[in-house]
Amino acid sequence: MRKKIFLEEVEITDVVAEGKTMTRVDDRVVFIKGGAPGDVVDVRVTNKRKSFLEGVITNYHKKSTIRTEPFCSHFETCGGCKWQHLPYDYQLGFKQRQVIDNFERLGKFPIPEVTPILGSEETTFYRNKLEYSFSDSRWLTKDEIDSESVLERNALGFHIPGRYDKILDIEKCYLQPEPSNEIRNFIRDYALEHKLSFYNLRENHGLLRNVVIRTSSTGQVMVILQVGQDEPQLFKPLLDALNEEFNITSLNYVVNTKGNDTFSDLEVMNYAGQPYIEEQMKMPATEGTLTFRVGPKSFYQTNSKQAEKLYKRVYDLAQIKPDEVVYDLYTGTGTIANYLAASAKSVIGLEYIPEAIEDARINSEINGITNTKFFAGDMKDVLTPELISLNGQPDVIITDPPRAGMHKDVIEVILKALPGRIVYVSCNPATQARDISLMAEAYNVESFQPVDMFPHTHHVENIALLKRKENA
Repeated sequence: MRKKIFLEEVEITDVVAEGKTMTRVDDRVVFIKGGAPGDVVDVRVTNKRKSFLEGVITNYHKKSTIRTEPFCSHFETCGGCKWQHLPYDYQLGFKQRQVIDNFERLGKFPIPEVTPILGSEETTFYRNKLEYSFSDSRWLTKDEIDSESVLERNALGFHIPGRYDKILDIEKCYLQPEPSNEIRNFIRDYALEHKLSFYNLRENHGLLRNVVIRTSSTGQVMVILQVGQDEPQLFKPLLDALNEEFNITSLNYVVNTKGNDTFSDLEVMNYAGQPYIEEQMKMPATEGTLTFRVGPKSFYQTNSKQAEKLYKRVYDLAQIKPDEVVYDLYTGTGTIANYLAASAKSVIGLEYIPEAIEDARINSEINGITNTKFFAGDMKDVLTPELISLNGQPDVIITDPPRAGMHKDVIEVILKALPGRIVYVSCNPATQARDISLMAEAYNVESFQPVDMFPHTHHVENIALLKRKENA
C-alpha cells in the first residue's frame, strides 16, 4: 500500500487550466483542485508524476484576500460555477491569459495583439438551457451519512464530478432564470408525492430519467421530459400537471431505453404547445430583428445576450462585401449564417444534425432571407470540392466547431478552397490553436477576441481572424 503524501502550509500562487490552481514545491509543479491564489493550505497528493503532482486541499491555514463570498449553497459540491469565490475581473484576466498561453504553446505563428476579453453583463441566471438528471441514489453529505437517520434518496439535479451514478439534489441553481427552478422543483415534488420511480443510473431502469429546460429572450419556455419506460399512463399525468401549473410554450417527452441520455437519434414527442421556442437577435447590417426557431434537438448558444456580442464581433471581423460568398461551417440552426446573410451575396451553411438544418432553413424563411443554402452531413464528408464547385468558391469561411475542433480532412478542403478570410470561433482555444497551426503556411493570424460566455467557470470562447498570405 502506497504511503499517502501530504504537503503542509503551501501557498497557492496561480490559476491554471481546467480551473485548477497551482503552487511549486521543491521546483515541482503541484496542481490543486480548488482554492484561490493567496490561500495557504495543506494538500493531500492524489497523483504523483515525474514532472508534477496533483492534490486536494485538506486544510486551510489562511484564506486569500482576493476571495469573494460564494452565492450558491451547492458551491464546491455541485462542481459547476467553480469560480464563485474569485472576483469576476480576476476570472476574465485568467481567461484572456488562457487563450494566449494555448496559442504560445501550440501555435506555430506569431501571436497577434489580443483584444480585451468581452465580459458578460450578467454573471448569474445567464443560461437559456439546463439539463437535470433523476436518480434513486442521491449524493449524501458527510453530515447526512453521520446522522444515521432515514433520508430521502431520490434526487433531481446535477451529476457529482467523477461520479456518473450520483446526483446532487438541487434546490436553487443560479444559472438559468425562472421559471427554471420552479419547474424542476415542481417535477421532483410531484414525482415524490405520486411515487414515480427515479432512474437508477447503474442498472439503467426506472421511469423518470432526465429533464431539459430551455428558456428564451422572448420569454418562451420549453421542457423535454426523458423517460426510461414507455408507460404513458405513468408519466402523462405529470405532463398534464406541469402544463396546468406553468405557461410552457413547448412541452415534450422522449422515451429512451438506451444506455445513455442522448436523444439526437430518438423521436421527440410534442405533448402540448408548439414543437419549438423562438429567440430574437438584432441584425448587424440593418435596424431589424432576426427570429430564430429553436427545436428540442437544436443547438443555440446557451448565453443569449453574449451570443449577440459574439456574433456582432464575428460580423465586424469578417468584413463581408455584397458580392462575396460565405461558408458557415457547423452552422447549427443557422444563427450565424442568417445573421450575416444581409451582408453577403450568398451564405452556405453546413451542419451534422439534419433536424438543425431543417430549423436553419425555416429560420431563413421566417426572416425573409433568400440567399442561404443549408446542407446536412458529417463535415468531412459534406464539405467537398464538388459542393464548392456547385455553390461557389468561398470568399469568407466562418467555422464554429465543437470542442474537439476540426477534422484534418476539413482543414485540407479549406486549404484547397483558400478563402481570403477565415473567422474561427472556438470554445476550446487548445484545439483552435492546433487547427490554426495546420493552416499557418497559407494564413496569417490577424487578431484574437476572447469572449466570456460562461462566468464562474474556466471555459472561454475565442474568435480568431485569419487572412490569406499574398503568396498562398
